[in-house]
Amino acid sequence: MTDTTSQPIPPQNKRNMFQQLELDVRLLGMIGAFVILCIGFNLVTDGRFLTPRNIFNLTIQTVSVAIMASGMVFVIVTRHIDLSVGALLATCSAVMAMTQTEFLPHVLGLGLNHPLTWVLTVVVGLATGTLIGAFQGWMVGYLTIPAFIVTLGGFLVWRNVAWYLTDGQTIGPLDSTFLIFGGTNGTLGVSLSWILGVVATVLALLTLWNSRRAKLAHEFPVKPLWAEGVMALIVSGAILGFVAVLNAYEIPTRRLARLFEARGEVMPEGFTQGYGLPISVLILIGVAVVMTVVAKRTRLGRYIFATGGNPDAAELSGINTRLLTVKIFAIMGFLCALSAVVASARLANHSNDIGTLDELRVIAAAVIGGTALSGGFGTIYGAILGALIMQSLQSGMAMVGVDAPFQNIVVGTVLVAAVFIDIVYRKRVGAK
Repeated sequence: MTDTTSQPIPPQNKRNMFQQLELDVRLLGMIGAFVILCIGFNLVTDGRFLTPRNIFNLTIQTVSVAIMASGMVFVIVTRHIDLSVGALLATCSAVMAMTQTEFLPHVLGLGLNHPLTWVLTVVVGLATGTLIGAFQGWMVGYLTIPAFIVTLGGFLVWRNVAWYLTDGQTIGPLDSTFLIFGGTNGTLGVSLSWILGVVATVLALLTLWNSRRAKLAHEFPVKPLWAEGVMALIVSGAILGFVAVLNAYEIPTRRLARLFEARGEVMPEGFTQGYGLPISVLILIGVAVVMTVVAKRTRLGRYIFATGGNPDAAELSGINTRLLTVKIFAIMGFLCALSAVVASARLANHSNDIGTLDELRVIAAAVIGGTALSGGFGTIYGAILGALIMQSLQSGMAMVGVDAPFQNIVVGTVLVAAVFIDIVYRKRVGAK
C-alpha cells in the first residue's frame, strides 16, 4: 500500500498567489489599462469623468458599438472582415423609421404609440439586417468573393440605400415605446435595478460554484477555496458596484416635474429619483451572455473557432464552411439591426449620419479586446471591454477639449499599438 503522505506536493500547490487565482493575463492588462485611463481622465477633468452622470452616459453610448463588436468577433475569428456594419446599421435604422412613421400608419392604420407599432418595427428591422447579412455571407461563402470586397461594396451600397429610403431627411419623432431601448428614456429605476443586481450576483456565484463542482466531479484541478472566495468577492463587487453607480445618477428635477405633470400630479418638494439600469444595457448583457454561450457551449461555436484555427482542416473534417459563413454574417446582420434599434432610440430619430465610422470602431473594439486578425481566437467579453475602452478614450478626450481630428489620431495609434502588443504577446506565449 502506497504511503500518500510522502508524495511530493502537486505543482499547482506551489504556484504563487497570482497564479492560484488563475486570472487571464490579457484580461487583466485590459482592465488595468481601462482603470488607468479612467483615473487619468478623472484627474485632468477635476473629477467630472467618474461621476455617476458621465458613467451612465458612457455606458449607454458604448452599447451600440459593443453589440456589433460581439458579432465582429465571430467574423474575424473565421478570418473574414465586415466593413459594412455602420452602413447596415443606417439602413436598418431607416427601414424602422419609415416603418413606424409611414408604412404602418398608411397601410395598416397603426399610428405612433400603438401597442403593436414598436413590435412590428423591431421585427422588420431585425429581419432586414439578418437577410442583408445572410446575403453578404452567401456571396462570401458560395461565390467565394473576398469578404473585404463584399463588405466594402456593402459599405457604399447600404449607406446610400438608407439615404434614398428617407430622401436624405431626418425622420422623427419615433414611437414612445420604441424609445425606451435608447437609454435615458428607458431605465428600470432604483428598486428594480437593485433586485436585478442581487439576482445577477446570486446567479454569478452559483455559476462559480457549479463550475468548481463540475471540475471536482471530473477530477480536474481546482482553485483553493480562498481563491474562489476572492473571485466571488470581485464578481459580486463589480455587479453591485455598477448598479450602485447607475442608481446614484438622479433624474434632473425639471424632468421629474414634467413626468409628474404628465400624470396630472404635483411633485413633492425635495423628491429625488435615480435612473437605474438602462434597458439598452440589459440588451447588451443579454447579447453578451447568448454570444458567449454560443461560442463556448454549442456546435456552432466549436465550428466557428475550428474553422478560424485551420479552415482547410475544418472543411476536411466535414464542416460546411460555406454555410457557416452565411450563418456568421447573418448573425452579424442581426446584431447590426439590434444596434440600430438602440442607436436610433437613443437619438430619438433617424439621421443620415447614424452609424458613421462605426465599422472602424467595431473592428477596433474587437481587436483591442484580443481578437486575433489571423483568426482562431477571440472573446465576447474582450470585445465589449474593448468597446468600453474606445468610448472612454473618445469621451475623455472630448471632455478635456481635444478636437475631433486629434481624437482620431489617438484612436488610430491605440489600435495599431494594441495589434502590436497582441502579436508580441502571442509570440511569447507560443515560445513557452
